[in-house]
Amino acid sequence: MKKFKLITVSLIIMLGTIFIVGCSSKSKIESAMDEYNKSWQNQDFEKMYTMISEKSQKNISKEDFVQTYTDIYTRIKAKNIKISKSDQELEEGKDAYLNVSMDTLGGKIDSSKIKIDMIKEGKGYKVNWDYGLILPDLKKEDKVGIDTDSYKGKRGSIYDRNGNLIAGEGQLKQVQLDLKKFKDGSESNKISDMANILDISPAYIENKINSNTNPDHAVDIVSLLESDNEKIEKLVQIPGVQITTTKNARVYNGGEAIGSLIGYTGNITQEQLKGNKNKGYNENSKIGIGGIEEVYEDTLRAEDGGCVYILTPDGQKEVLAERKGKNGEDVKLSIDLDLQKKVYDEMKDEKGASVATNPKTGEVLAMVSSPSFDPNSYMTYITKSEKAKWEANNNAQLQRRFKTAYSPGSTMKLVTATIGLEDKKIDPDEAVDIKGKTWEEYDVTRVTDPGKPVNLKDATIYSDNIYFAKAALNIGGKDFVNGAKNFGIGEDIKFGYPIEKSQISNSGKLDNKSLLAATGYGQGEVLTTPLNMTMIYSSLGNDGKIMMPKLDITKSSEPKVYKQAIKTEYVDRLKDCFSAVINDPKGTGHSAKIEGINIAGKTGTAELKKDKDDTNANENGWFAGVDTDEGKLSISMIIENVKGRGGSEIPTVKVKNIMEYYLKK
Repeated sequence: MKKFKLITVSLIIMLGTIFIVGCSSKSKIESAMDEYNKSWQNQDFEKMYTMISEKSQKNISKEDFVQTYTDIYTRIKAKNIKISKSDQELEEGKDAYLNVSMDTLGGKIDSSKIKIDMIKEGKGYKVNWDYGLILPDLKKEDKVGIDTDSYKGKRGSIYDRNGNLIAGEGQLKQVQLDLKKFKDGSESNKISDMANILDISPAYIENKINSNTNPDHAVDIVSLLESDNEKIEKLVQIPGVQITTTKNARVYNGGEAIGSLIGYTGNITQEQLKGNKNKGYNENSKIGIGGIEEVYEDTLRAEDGGCVYILTPDGQKEVLAERKGKNGEDVKLSIDLDLQKKVYDEMKDEKGASVATNPKTGEVLAMVSSPSFDPNSYMTYITKSEKAKWEANNNAQLQRRFKTAYSPGSTMKLVTATIGLEDKKIDPDEAVDIKGKTWEEYDVTRVTDPGKPVNLKDATIYSDNIYFAKAALNIGGKDFVNGAKNFGIGEDIKFGYPIEKSQISNSGKLDNKSLLAATGYGQGEVLTTPLNMTMIYSSLGNDGKIMMPKLDITKSSEPKVYKQAIKTEYVDRLKDCFSAVINDPKGTGHSAKIEGINIAGKTGTAELKKDKDDTNANENGWFAGVDTDEGKLSISMIIENVKGRGGSEIPTVKVKNIMEYYLKK
């Protein structure tokens, strides 16, 4: 009996020892595997190498191990690697399988059949490594391939209202050098000739040549537009110069007229990559820079796909991950490309901005900032002349002036007149007797002293600052602020493009009489954008209504009324007053008169004084107008720095030319 008890106890002890040893082995295997998987997820390939078996290390050096993983994972853009063990029991000598997933350029690789073999070495366990622990089913003799060219998405195109392409896919011409033909002893003269034709420095061409390491490869110099026929014809006369065609390029139609509005595309920066994480961008992506290309990036952008595959020595192809490219969506703008060009042609030698709309629909027909740039320069190359011009102008071409809120000057008088009439603070027929050219109490100066009492129409024709300053004081600050809101001043205007908010004053109030008086004739702290000013005058061509501005017409929608800015009973009276500015020979806007077309409008000269004693301050010139019979075009234009060279006459004549072109075509 005692002997039986001893045997039983011994058996229990032995089994317990085996159990403890077994559990300990499983724990060590699991620990070693977890450590390896953690390093794999972190792509710490050097540490992974220390955890593979001696036998495995004999088959691959540390350098080759690290390089192989690095090359393959870099090429397929592997990231977000996640590894977990299968549910099976871990035992020495038995195969185990891992669930491995990773994001790649071809999408997600997700496999539950990656085998891992843990073997005992010394006191621990090591991974019996093979190439299948890089990618599923990969063998030493296989190659890992990628395909991105067949999976590219196409960026959406931008069209004008008439279906004319503004930005889209096209072709460029690539200027290349065949060095074997180019280097014939006269290359110095050839480089000089090329530099003159292309308007670039000889050093630029020389650097391109010197950086080439393979004389059998053609050297790319610059890209040209297909329309650059004159340059191409001259270049091909130079021995060794060849022209090839580049496909899938972004090209723009409209030149400088559309640069500020449309923007361009360029290579994504590291900062932009971080800011657009998980949106499908990669380091080779293009992204919109400025203008519509940037504002509508989420709509226009394409997502490139790709394919990751294994290629066996006998040519068999096993696809591991495949993702098709996604095309961007097209955008149709309300812009009339021909009108856009006409407006820019009138403005291109000036600094300023202009916005034109359809008064009946609110659709923006032109939106111009000057000076501007040709976005194709960023797709091809920037010439020496362009660069010098931009630098001399302090890169003024990059300022989108149509976004800016400016002091409106006397164009503000339509707002003052409307508020005064509706609040019964202006009697349009009352002749107000104003003596002299200045009102010293509020430091207001008239442009003209007609030598007689003036009513509303007279004051509008002569642009009488004193009349409108008095009117503003009669209206009162609170009512003036509220009335100005009916024209969008001081309110956010929802629009398909970010623009500055107009303001009535810095504080949003007019509780200072001097400030109120100045605001009445468009000075003080009031600021309006060209879009807002165009909207204000559009009311005279649309029964007092201002329509909600619209730039994106990709999806058709009914025009919406933004504000009933002028009560219908006052529209004809105001049209009469502001038409007289154009039709009366004494009117400040008489230069805008077009035979056969009735225009109501107003000039404006905004003084940019720091204080009342500032005599050196410059001035901006405005003109805003609308055709009142058909209501087809409302337009405003501001030209900067017009003092001493014509004042508001400069934009007045330019707008007249634009309106005549558009309304008579």
